Amino acid sequence: MAKIGDIDVGDFPLLLAPMEDVSDPPFRALCKEQGADVVFTEFISSEGLIRDAAKSVMKLDIYEKERPVGIQIFGANLESMLQSVEIVEASKPDIIDINFGCPVKKVVSKGAGAGILKDIDLMVSLTEAMVKHTNLPITVKTRLGWDHDSIKIVEVAERLQDVGCKAISIHGRTRAQMYKGSADWRPIAEVKNNPRMHIPVFGNGDVDTPERAVEMRDEYGLDGAMIGRASIGYPWFFREVKHFFKTGKHLAPPTMQERIEVARRHLKMAIDWKGEKLGVFETRRHYTNYFKGIPDFKPYRMKMVTCDDAVDVFDTFDEVEERFADFDWLSQSV
Repeated sequence: MAKIGDIDVGDFPLLLAPMEDVSDPPFRALCKEQGADVVFTEFISSEGLIRDAAKSVMKLDIYEKERPVGIQIFGANLESMLQSVEIVEASKPDIIDINFGCPVKKVVSKGAGAGILKDIDLMVSLTEAMVKHTNLPITVKTRLGWDHDSIKIVEVAERLQDVGCKAISIHGRTRAQMYKGSADWRPIAEVKNNPRMHIPVFGNGDVDTPERAVEMRDEYGLDGAMIGRASIGYPWFFREVKHFFKTGKHLAPPTMQERIEVARRHLKMAIDWKGEKLGVFETRRHYTNYFKGIPDFKPYRMKMVTCDDAVDVFDTFDEVEERFADFDWLSQSV
């Protein structure tokens, strides 16, 4: 049984990764319903929080049905990070997670995210200061290192644990790799197998099938899997993994009716939370996976991702439901 501080998160928990413009309350709610054990917010700029930037503050919205939920923040300035902890505490999350892994240039160029992998001492001191500044469990998400020649993740994880970090999630790529190539889970297993480590070690990167989740659990011996891209537009991934854990068999994919119903709910919740314009825009990235595998679907997908009016998107859902009502993902035929 994995524990983050005093929080029981289950036997090999599945965690929804913090993803910009993806891991918002509507999507987190859907993933939670489908079996995600722990969910994290989109990553939030500490500088944005202390400036009271509307977009950053909005990301602090969390709801009881999501728990346990972690709010993830990033930054490289100690004072800003400590001030942001105080702001985050007011939202009453269960966990505060520090992003030391985002590879995006605009984050890295400020020394934040994966940029801090160039300065491990700063990474450790920031974590220690935040641990001392709050009673909430502090966790860390990071990468193997800045590049192949600077991978010291076993030492880094041990140092983070020693200053009070309660769990660590490690993406099996370096910053230099971005999202290219394959994730290497062997260094993550080395962290887990370090006899000095006693906090949970979660793996991240390329967990895109139930078999891969089993491999991470059984062959690499990790404490849980953090799921990112495989869940975008497919919150059912969590339940499919759990079914495979229990039975060794694949769960039948969701029906067209279930996909349409969830897509409608997703869009409605997004509009209710962030307004029609943003709600319509930010759910677009999900539609490809909601309806992946349907032949001759391009005209409908183009409508979904180009319509600015919610009514038009809902009308397109109705068209799809009528046109492809009998589509069977198992046989790949209509």
